[in-house]
Amino acid sequence: MSDILIKKGLIYDGSGSSPFQGDILIEGETIVEIAPDIKKEGARIIDAAGKAVTPGFIDIHRHCDIAPFMNPHFGEIELTQGITTTFVGNCGLAPVPSTRGSRKELYDYLEPVIGTAPGDLVFETYEDYGNALEAADLPINMGFFAASDSIKVALKGFGSKAYTEEELVKAQEYVKSAMAQGAFGVTLGIMYQPECYSNRDELTAVVKAAAVSGGILCTHIRGEGDSLVESVEEVIDVAAKAGVPLNISHLKSTGIKNWNRKIFEAIGKIEEARNAGQDVTADFYPYDGGSTTLQSLLPPTIMEESLEALVKRLSGPEGKQRLKSELEKIHPGWDNMSESIGWDRILISSVTRDKNAFMQGQTIGVLAEKMGYEVPSDLVADLLVEENGKVGIIVLSMSQEDVDAVARLPFTFLISDSLYGGDGKNAHPRLLGTTARFINDFVIKRRVLSMEQAIKKMTYLPAKRMGLEDRGLIRPGYHADILVSQPEKFLDHADYTGKHDLCTGMDLVLMGGKQVLADGSVADRTAGRLLRKGFN
Repeated sequence: MSDILIKKGLIYDGSGSSPFQGDILIEGETIVEIAPDIKKEGARIIDAAGKAVTPGFIDIHRHCDIAPFMNPHFGEIELTQGITTTFVGNCGLAPVPSTRGSRKELYDYLEPVIGTAPGDLVFETYEDYGNALEAADLPINMGFFAASDSIKVALKGFGSKAYTEEELVKAQEYVKSAMAQGAFGVTLGIMYQPECYSNRDELTAVVKAAAVSGGILCTHIRGEGDSLVESVEEVIDVAAKAGVPLNISHLKSTGIKNWNRKIFEAIGKIEEARNAGQDVTADFYPYDGGSTTLQSLLPPTIMEESLEALVKRLSGPEGKQRLKSELEKIHPGWDNMSESIGWDRILISSVTRDKNAFMQGQTIGVLAEKMGYEVPSDLVADLLVEENGKVGIIVLSMSQEDVDAVARLPFTFLISDSLYGGDGKNAHPRLLGTTARFINDFVIKRRVLSMEQAIKKMTYLPAKRMGLEDRGLIRPGYHADILVSQPEKFLDHADYTGKHDLCTGMDLVLMGGKQVLADGSVADRTAGRLLRKGFN
């Protein structure tokens, strides 16, 4: 590998400091010198005059857990966005651990999130999963978390009962084994079944198993609407008692009546904890709509011990009437999205059956009216039954002002929370365009943040949060994960209407000194590596 000399670029080094013009010398995988005018005989010259040079973007929250094994094009949508490092196992949801008895049901449940996992893709342990990633040709760097929701499924299935003492010990052993394999921490999915039934003590006991290895807690909180403040308080308490740093995933306020109000109360709780010395951060994505599964719209009183039982319960007139009736009730601690934002702000994003493909990109409210349903919840019941629960949705649930307020906080950083279910054609635009949208909309168009602030939120801050000591900055001794582009030409082309084109304008991506993308085309799909906490 020849030395590389990047000349005359405007360097945003990731620290948040003002940019400066200079040269960067790379030897092998490492940045060795940064200076105004470097000369190096025999080095390959990259002319970056008139362009921005930044560290590679680090997205700690994508659901590409099985993409390296299933998608031959994995890496294209990531590298065209400048993403060089990501983390999986988020929101408590992962294909590992799995058991023979629970695997199919777990994979069915995860399909809208991670995509279709064939039955012969088996990860019984974190050692299995880590070894598989190690052996795969990775186009980007990847790290992983222990996913607590999936751990509970492996031990108990999808039921509502709490862990027995023996099961809780086994859950803790799963977390410890993940940490021993290099997991960066543990994630919770408290909104999702079966973890939605877990109480604070149970969650704390599971998370505490990651503390001895220096793990972090990244968590999807219990509720992001009416119960937002209480849900933030809950995870702050869990992290404090477990003795781990806390990162709150995709911090937001949902529900029209909560806009411009609840988010500031939640921020107040976080700042109170930080002022008291607790290590708490949060992340966000630059859109006013989220993405999840249709099952998440069901009240907890509708959920069953298994997906098969749930489908059976929703079948026929009695099932529809029960769903309609339960949606009309108040369920403490559960946010009713159909009530808080309405069916006309909930879009179908992914289905599995060809006969239902026409629904993708349309709202449940519009579809119900077109198809002659008396109430939209009847359509929800029928669709979940037909699709065996495998339906992805986009919920236009947030206020842009609230998103901006979270983005401005000094302790927040950018994620995409990308879902890999369905065929990608009606996926949430954050799968394809998060980083470019952030720069184009939040920096260039609306000036919510300066360029140096935005770059810091995509590089140094997530690297620091994950304890990556040699990534996220352009500094001597750091890995040469580097991007070159003209920010005003770096554009996203995906939206809620189903437009799903890749980002354009990323001129060059280097990973470990290797050119992996040039002028929008992937040049190398093997430069990534598995990152393991304590191993690298």
